[in-house]
Amino acid sequence: MPLVAKLRAHVEGEVLFDRFSRGRYATDASIYQLDPIGIVVPRNEEAAHTAIQIAAEYGVPVLPRGAGTSQCGQTVGVALVIDCSKYLDKIIDVDIEGGTVTVQPGVVLDRLNTVLRPNVRWFPVDVSTSAQATIGGMAGNNSCGARSIRYGNMVHNVEAIDAWLADGSEAHFGPVGSSDAPANDGLVRQIEAIVERESGEIAQRWPKVLRRVQGYNIDMVHPGAPYNLAHLLVGSEGTLAFSRRLTLRLARLPAHKVLGVVHFPSFYRAMECTQQIVSLDPDAVELVDRTMIDLARANPAFDATVRQFVRGEPEAILLVEFAGEDEQRQRRRLASLVQMMGDSGLDVVQITDTALQKAVWEVRKAGLNIMMSMKGDGKPVSFVEDCAVPLEHLAEYTHRLTEVFEKHGTRGTWYAHASVGTLHVRPILDMRRDGAEKMRAIAEEACAMVREYKGAFSGEHGDGLVRSEWIEPIVGSRLTAALGEIKRLFDPRGLMNPGKIVDPVRMDDRSLFRYKPGYQIQPLKTVLDWSEWGGLGPAVEMCNNNGHCRKFDAGTMCPSYRATRDEQHLTRGRANTLRLALSGQLDRDAFTSRQLHDTMALCVGCKACKRECPTGIDMARMKTEFLHHYVQRHGLTLRQRLLAWLPRYAPVLSRLAGPVNALGDLPGARLVLEKLAGISRHRSLPRWSRRTLATAKEAQAKDPSREVVVLADTFNRWFEPENLNAALAVLEAAGYTARLLTHREGNRSLCCGRTFLAAGLVERAREEASAMIAALKPYVDRGCPVIGLEPSCLLTLRDENLVMNLGEDADKLAANSYLFEEFIAKEVAANRFGLKFSALPHRALLHGHCHQKAFDLMGATRTVLSLVPELEVETIQSGCCGMAGSFGYEKEHYELSQAMAEAALLPAVRGTPDDALVIADGTSCRHQIADGTGRRALHVARVLRRALKTDPA
Repeated sequence: MPLVAKLRAHVEGEVLFDRFSRGRYATDASIYQLDPIGIVVPRNEEAAHTAIQIAAEYGVPVLPRGAGTSQCGQTVGVALVIDCSKYLDKIIDVDIEGGTVTVQPGVVLDRLNTVLRPNVRWFPVDVSTSAQATIGGMAGNNSCGARSIRYGNMVHNVEAIDAWLADGSEAHFGPVGSSDAPANDGLVRQIEAIVERESGEIAQRWPKVLRRVQGYNIDMVHPGAPYNLAHLLVGSEGTLAFSRRLTLRLARLPAHKVLGVVHFPSFYRAMECTQQIVSLDPDAVELVDRTMIDLARANPAFDATVRQFVRGEPEAILLVEFAGEDEQRQRRRLASLVQMMGDSGLDVVQITDTALQKAVWEVRKAGLNIMMSMKGDGKPVSFVEDCAVPLEHLAEYTHRLTEVFEKHGTRGTWYAHASVGTLHVRPILDMRRDGAEKMRAIAEEACAMVREYKGAFSGEHGDGLVRSEWIEPIVGSRLTAALGEIKRLFDPRGLMNPGKIVDPVRMDDRSLFRYKPGYQIQPLKTVLDWSEWGGLGPAVEMCNNNGHCRKFDAGTMCPSYRATRDEQHLTRGRANTLRLALSGQLDRDAFTSRQLHDTMALCVGCKACKRECPTGIDMARMKTEFLHHYVQRHGLTLRQRLLAWLPRYAPVLSRLAGPVNALGDLPGARLVLEKLAGISRHRSLPRWSRRTLATAKEAQAKDPSREVVVLADTFNRWFEPENLNAALAVLEAAGYTARLLTHREGNRSLCCGRTFLAAGLVERAREEASAMIAALKPYVDRGCPVIGLEPSCLLTLRDENLVMNLGEDADKLAANSYLFEEFIAKEVAANRFGLKFSALPHRALLHGHCHQKAFDLMGATRTVLSLVPELEVETIQSGCCGMAGSFGYEKEHYELSQAMAEAALLPAVRGTPDDALVIADGTSCRHQIADGTGRRALHVARVLRRALKTDPA
């Protein structure tokens, strides 16, 4: 029986051997790309065990994988990938009294710490990728984190590991040296014999720095004395065993933290001062260099935060944290830092506010992704990134390495763990051209320096494909051979993640690269403008595979992945599939194939990645481009036609609102609609309205500076005109001359083109947008603000309009367009909005539309609602509502739509009192809330109209 057939017959889980799936698992956050043999996503431990046993039977290598974010190529290889991240994510046991927790390997660090927080405990190996890093992966890499100077590395915080060996046998790794002999006593004796034989060599050659993660931790095996054999597995990168469960040591969560941001006029000065700062016993000392500061300032997700803690134009800053139980003691320690640095003429920004501290650390944690946001073929490349040297040599080492970069015509970007002599440094190389040659030359010189300083070439992110060959130059041939002996004790046939640590490949073998010789994007005439990146291909290639889109802790990215947990439905998974299709590495005509359509289908166009992806992947725009080409080849479905052309036939059906609504209420009619058009019968259809709109103002404005024009978008005009009427009432009560724009020349309704874009009809959307731009041009030319109520429609003017080659007038309109609350908040800030509202003694629950979040406009909404006295507003920490335009109506997506809504939004609404207001600007959001809870949500404009002193109704 073929391998794939046996796996499908005996393994409970997902078995993926198709070309598209293997392509999505061929990369991690490194420069490498290797197609796996196949992928198994086991539903439980027994399924994972069975997969390992079957692989052993067939002589197939096995590669354990968590988030797939390794930077050195640990999680790619020609092997059977076993993905633990979807189902093997259980917290098995929490022992607060004993100070331990036992977990499966797929548990994400942030989720674990969220569970531990009520008990004032945490797992303190706080890696920057904590929102997506799995515990199994962290153990595999011997991860460290920003506060290792206080808490140590992963190896110092693992108590025990239950694992499967390459032959499928079970083994327990834990303390050795007690009266009870370990279950794997024979293996232990053989390991100890090797370590005892090489004890002199270990004492002489093995690095002594804290950050030493190369090879296997043989220096922590102590024959004849108590030690923990689990520590040998930590950092072994899945080459010795497959972790089934891990028992971790917990730490008490510090009650108080303070942060000092030390500003330096030069990078070298920052390195010189690090040793002095460490003498104050901080919990963290993290570097951020000028390059990272500038890139963060250019990123809309971080710019506002950076402006709060960076003064002037420093060449480097150090983030110095003090933490503990006594708040006053931490403040005194911060004062000592200020005095110490002040004596040297250096400025320190003191941060005691918890929220700002968190925001600052989020910028630092995003360091890698911020660095990778550089546009163009040259990218910061990880290979000498984590070299660790004794702190007294740090300034000299960084200075010399900078000279090495300059010699080879490049520069490095520096950040991270100054406190322990490990700085993340990535020289900028073009790996499609001469990058491999430069990488080899730089690595050789860097390795020689590290050896001279008695440091470790791999100080945090492991060995993998990029650094395994540099183990021998650091520890010598005898110890390298000893590591090979240990590997063979565990894995005689070499089936566990081969090519890592032992028997390594050359780091610069270009056949292993993501951009192999001959790589190129196939010619494609795009319909949208991708010139900012140099084309669609380079825009897709901005994804560095770091997996920030896998996060669950905050934000909205990526809503479909949060519901499915499938790599296919992850922003990274889509970007990888697009890249492979565009470069001809998948099936013929892959870019317009059904498989790629399935990959893109669950992108709900929320635009969260546009803001939250630190490298700026805009998957919503990419989906629009893809759909354009797809429908050119395959044509439109009836459902696509119905939804795309809604703005055209809406005026007709609105005049027939009564009978059309009655027909839509009939279960039989909805069933027919589902069969014919694929619109779910479980959805209530939108209610057409015949209510009239307020009369548009035609008279000349008394004060031209108080003139505004309000867009009557398709959804609010034909379904909920009361929202437009409310907005007009509020604006007029505030003294504005508000004009309602509904038609263009020929009496045809105005439309932004949103529905056409959703179907891939970009040319048709361009026509609609051009007509709207022309209709609004007289207003825009005289500086009249354009105000919209529906976020997806108004923000189309500020987003898609700018990449459809619509000319300067589109740019002018974008600069002069505002959401309703955004406009009012702007006027409030300028002291031009003097309207006073009556009290609304209600609790209000606020749900933000995805596009409001993507454009950072929720603050404006909260500002406007704060104008209403006694209105107590709580923002739901929700992602996409799941309706997402037409997505939630599609029968094949109905259940997923509900799952997305049930993640946070619907439970929050159900949990609020009946007399509380539910506020949501998005038409789709309001419909989802009504379908899921029976509650009617209100647009902000209607809430403000209720609070008008002149119109309390």
